[in-house]
Amino acid sequence: MGINSKIGAKAVFLDRDGVINKAIVIDGRPYPPKSIQELEILPGVQEGIKRLKQNKYKIFVVTNQPDVARGTALIHTVQVINTFIEKKLFIDEIFCCFHDGKENCNCRKPNPGMLIQASEKWGIDLKRSFLIGDRWRDIEAANSVGVISILLDYDYNEKKVEPHFKCTEFKKAVDFILNFKLNIYDKN
Repeated sequence: MGINSKIGAKAVFLDRDGVINKAIVIDGRPYPPKSIQELEILPGVQEGIKRLKQNKYKIFVVTNQPDVARGTALIHTVQVINTFIEKKLFIDEIFCCFHDGKENCNCRKPNPGMLIQASEKWGIDLKRSFLIGDRWRDIEAANSVGVISILLDYDYNEKKVEPHFKCTEFKKAVDFILNFKLNIYDKN
C-alpha cells in the first residue's frame, strides 16, 4: 500500500429479521413481522450497535423483503418497520430488496448487490467489513465479495453455507468483530 493510498471506511452489514429483530419461525423457517406491533428488537442489539459505532464502523441493514413482490406484505408496512429500526438504532442506511427470487435481480441476497451499492455510495472497503446474518443467503452474499461473514445460527431448516464465524447471540458477534484484527493499520 502506497503512502498516499486512502483506506476505505469499514462497515458492519446487518440482516434485519432474525438479527436485529425477532423472526417469526414457522416449520423451521424464519419470516418477518407482519406489522410494527409484532416488531421485537432482539436483546443486545441496541448496545452492540452502539459499541460498533464507537469503534468507527458504519452500520447498514441489508434485507430481502420478497413478501412485497409476492403480495403478502405492503411496501408501506416494510417501510414503517425500516424507518423505526433506522431511527431507534441509529443505522446509517437501510438497503432493501423487494424482489422475489424469480426476478433474478442482483440486489436479492445471496447476490451481493446491496453490499456493493452501499460500498460505492459510502466509500466502504468490503475487505475491512463484516456481515451478521442468520441465513445462508446472507453468508453467501458476504463471502462472494470478501466481507467477513458471521452467522447467528438458529439451526433453521434450510441450506447451510459456512461462515467465517458462528454464534447464537448478537453480543458475541460484536465481540468477534471488535477483537478481529483486520490489518496492521487498524487500531482496534
